[in-house]
Amino acid sequence: MSKIGVAVCGNSGLDYMVHDKEIRIFRSLLLIGEKEYEDFIEITAEDFYDRITKDPELDIKTAQTSTGKIYEMYQEMLQSGYDELIVITISKHLSGTYQNAILAAKMIENTPIHVFDSQSLSHVEATMANVAKKMADEGANAAAILEELSWIRDHNHIYVCVDTLKYLVKNGRLSNAAGFFGTLLKLKPLLEISQEGKVETLEKIRTTAKAREAMLNHFKNDIRGKKAEVFIIYTNNMAEMFDLQEELENYEGVSEVKLIPLTPVVGCHAGPGTMGLGYIEKK
Repeated sequence: MSKIGVAVCGNSGLDYMVHDKEIRIFRSLLLIGEKEYEDFIEITAEDFYDRITKDPELDIKTAQTSTGKIYEMYQEMLQSGYDELIVITISKHLSGTYQNAILAAKMIENTPIHVFDSQSLSHVEATMANVAKKMADEGANAAAILEELSWIRDHNHIYVCVDTLKYLVKNGRLSNAAGFFGTLLKLKPLLEISQEGKVETLEKIRTTAKAREAMLNHFKNDIRGKKAEVFIIYTNNMAEMFDLQEELENYEGVSEVKLIPLTPVVGCHAGPGTMGLGYIEKK
C-alpha cells in the first residue's frame, strides 16, 4: 500500500489554522516595493493589511511558487518516505501555481504525483488538504481521496464583497473596463468564485451595506434545506464579522461558522475591506 503525502499551496490559508503539520505548505511571494516576502513566514495577514491600510498607494505585487521550489518540495517529501503525492492548488484561473505544480511533477519519473485544481481558494482548499490527509492516514488510496476532493470541489460556493475594484483590476483579476465603470459609478459589486474557479460579477450594487445584504440573501437561498460548513473570510475587518457570525450560527442547518483570514497574497488582489461568505455542503 502506498504511503500518500499531502501538500497544499499557501493560498489555502492553512497556515492560519490548526492543522496536521505533516501537510506540506508551499507559499507564494509578496513583493512590496523592492522587498520580497514569503507569505505567512515573513509577513502575516495582520501585518499586510495594516501596511496597506496606512499606505493605499503601496506598490504590491505577487509571484507564485516557482517550479523549481515545488520540485524541491516533491523531492523532500519522497525522500521522507512518501511514495505517492496529492498536491492541492488554488484555481488555475487565479494563479499560475497549478501549472507550476504540474510542470514540477513532470520532472519526477516513476512516482504518482496527483496535482488537483481546487477551482477555489482559502478555506475550501484548506478543507481539501485536511480531508486528504485524514483519508490517507486511514489507508484510503489516491483514487478514493481524489474522488472525495472532487465532491468538495463541486459542492461549495464563495461570495465576495470588495470595498474597491482597484486591486482586482490592477492585478488582472477583472477586466479594466469593468474596473473603470465600477470606479466611475462607485459600485460595490457582489462577486463569486464560479464553478470554473473564476472571479465573476454576480450583481452591481452601489453601497457596501447593500452588497453585503445581497450576499447574505444569496447565501441563505443556497443553503436552505442543506447541512453546510460555513465560513467567513475577512481582511482588516475581523471585528465587523462577529455579528454576522452570530447571526449565521442561528440559521437552520448551520452548526458552526468559522472566521478565516484572507492571506496577504490573495488579499493583494482583493484589497482591504474585502469580506467573503462561503459554505461547503455536507453529505
